[in-house]
Amino acid sequence: MSQPKEVGGYKLGNLIIEGKTKQVYDLPDTPGHCLLLNKDRITAGDGVKAHDLEGKAAISNQTNAKVFDILQSAGLKTAYVKLASPTAFISKKCEMIPIEWVTRRLATGSFLKRNPGVPEGYRFTPPKQETFFKDDANHDPQWSEEQIVAAKFNINGLLIGQDEVDYMRKATILVFEILEKAWALRDCALIDMKIEFGVDSNGNILLADVIDSDSWRLWPSGDKRLMVDKQVYRNLSTVTAADLDTVKRNFTWVKDQLDYLKPNVHHKVVVFMGSPADREHCQKIAKAGRDLGLNVDLRITSAHKATEETLRIMQQYEDTHGALVFIAVAGRSNGLGPVLSGNTSYPVINCPPPSDKLVQDIWSSLSVPSGLGCATVIYPESAALIAAQIIGLQDYLVWARLRVTQLDMATALRQADQKLRNLTV
Repeated sequence: MSQPKEVGGYKLGNLIIEGKTKQVYDLPDTPGHCLLLNKDRITAGDGVKAHDLEGKAAISNQTNAKVFDILQSAGLKTAYVKLASPTAFISKKCEMIPIEWVTRRLATGSFLKRNPGVPEGYRFTPPKQETFFKDDANHDPQWSEEQIVAAKFNINGLLIGQDEVDYMRKATILVFEILEKAWALRDCALIDMKIEFGVDSNGNILLADVIDSDSWRLWPSGDKRLMVDKQVYRNLSTVTAADLDTVKRNFTWVKDQLDYLKPNVHHKVVVFMGSPADREHCQKIAKAGRDLGLNVDLRITSAHKATEETLRIMQQYEDTHGALVFIAVAGRSNGLGPVLSGNTSYPVINCPPPSDKLVQDIWSSLSVPSGLGCATVIYPESAALIAAQIIGLQDYLVWARLRVTQLDMATALRQADQKLRNLTV
């Protein structure tokens, strides 16, 4: 493949690396970034089988962009930046960790060869995670986590130890589960997939490289006979032009289906405040909710002073949203939460505002009449978290935001602990 001087208006610098299906170029005018240029090429068996496939570069580029858009919407840290041209995209420059991270939901393919006695279709719960050292000459041998740690890879100044391996393992499974839920919206089963990580100049581990139809097994309706991934090409003993057309048609179908993988749930979290004085507390709830991908409305109404208006507002939301959570912010003699709970089948969360009499006031939120089911929390972040957990049952991106937040919190603690351990007393 020739080396162009410019792609999509970006001046290309040195060729950093060339693989079987892509080239990676430095971008001298965009420090810290590079350009990945896809090839019209399909390969299998460490490149032993290879064919030109006109149009594959553009299909792969679009597929990759749509997948990373989903993952970035979930809050995952990735190297992907944006499309640069029909066949190229911009990425943060990373030094790649030479490990393929594979996640499997069902046993098939090479797993069966390495694990005789396991029947095809055996379901892994939780998903099975495996690691392979990138070495074409030795057919990417499987490595244990202990081997990865023992290798002491120094990638862009970051020593890959147990903490880093733990993060990548958890992130790998999370990527799979997010995309598994996404593909389920189109009645497609994500069987397994592989990803790679890189380290940027700041020492951050980022999901990197390419995720396209070369990266996974995808079975519509969970039926292996309907597979639409690269395994179709791998299975060919001889390859005809008609075979390549079938592969290309499958890849195009996958690329087009990705347009329909965003959640179609019309949700809303409505925060009712009993007084304008509670606005600051409610704004904290709204910010925490929006950070988790929630659509949040703030309303002012009083169940004591404007009961009919309160119920009218509530019913308006009930008539226009499929997934709905109400949060009631009221202090003294909280009638707002119980009134809402007694007149709706949607969840109601009490989150009374701070007060020097909170200890006394909170009992009006906790001690509700029989037949009512309000939950009660004190902190605005907790109210938003519970609302997100409820909405996340129907909206996988909100669910994913919660999982990413949990991963980031655990990682921050591990990093703080590591920093403390490295201090010289």
